[in-house]
Amino acid sequence: MIAEFLVVACLVIGTTFNCLGIIGLLRFPDVYTRMHATTKMTTFGSVFTALSVIIYGASQFIGTGDGQYITLSLHTVLAALALAVTNAIGSHAIARGAHRSGIMPAQAVIDRLAEVPP
Repeated sequence: MIAEFLVVACLVIGTTFNCLGIIGLLRFPDVYTRMHATTKMTTFGSVFTALSVIIYGASQFIGTGDGQYITLSLHTVLAALALAVTNAIGSHAIARGAHRSGIMPAQAVIDRLAEVPP
């Protein structure tokens, strides 16, 4: 009963943050702020979605003793870690590439990256 509540709560939190990322993608003015919103929100939302799968797998393992649920939980942990790392690195690379190709921030007052030699 408690595990079901935690799974649903994590799914609701994950879905909410993924939806906030979509709203940020639609509302913000340039590639940098859009990418910031989507990267942060979808990483956070996906971690909570993965957490719901981990809780589900752990509760099923405790209830049934079947080892496949632990495997499910471990694979989900690895996927969440990979997502967290690759999402941050990928967004940094995209932002750096956008800046080097001449796309400037919409309302930047100070552009510290322009001071760095390529």
